[in-house]
Amino acid sequence: MPDLKLKDVRLSFPTLGEPEYYQGKKQRPDDQRRWSGTFLIPTGSPMKEQIEEVMKEVAKAKWGAKWEAVWNALDGDTKLSCFTDGKKKAYEGYQGHWALTSHRKESEGRPGVFDTDRSPIFYGKNATGKDGEGPNDMYPGKAGRVYGGCYVNAHVNFWAQDNSNGKGIRCELVAIQRNRDGDAFSGGMAPDADQFDEITEGADADDLS
Repeated sequence: MPDLKLKDVRLSFPTLGEPEYYQGKKQRPDDQRRWSGTFLIPTGSPMKEQIEEVMKEVAKAKWGAKWEAVWNALDGDTKLSCFTDGKKKAYEGYQGHWALTSHRKESEGRPGVFDTDRSPIFYGKNATGKDGEGPNDMYPGKAGRVYGGCYVNAHVNFWAQDNSNGKGIRCELVAIQRNRDGDAFSGGMAPDADQFDEITEGADADDLS
């Protein structure tokens, strides 16, 4: 599968801890839970052209001489293409951007999620937490490092779908690395433990006022 590395893109709708079913519940017997992340690409960024070129390569490899007809049918279609114009979405921060939506099925193993220093944020398949932490649990001190609105680097793969659900081009999430803070979506701030004082065990309500 052709892969691509994206640099300093804004992250939206991350599902990076416990994987989830599409729309929150199992629809069909073969449905799997999945991890997800959508990356916002500024309309004028060279990355937009790079993504489209890779997607066209995937279309040519899959559909040969018919690739252009398929491409024209799915281009910008939010149900058939993983890459859509943000103006078709009524979400905060999407205007002036294209949105690349990626997923990874649970059967493929969790995606890598790394901090700026390349240390893992989740334990992963070789979980060794002292309290029995599993692969989807965070390492201590990593909460709030990756969130909707921050900027990340991402590694993704593209693949062609051609089955009973139709023809399309999809994007697989391979790994994410935190790059820098950004305004959290919905007007919030990035979570930050430094905003709190350390509390001595046994402190009562009066001590916190």
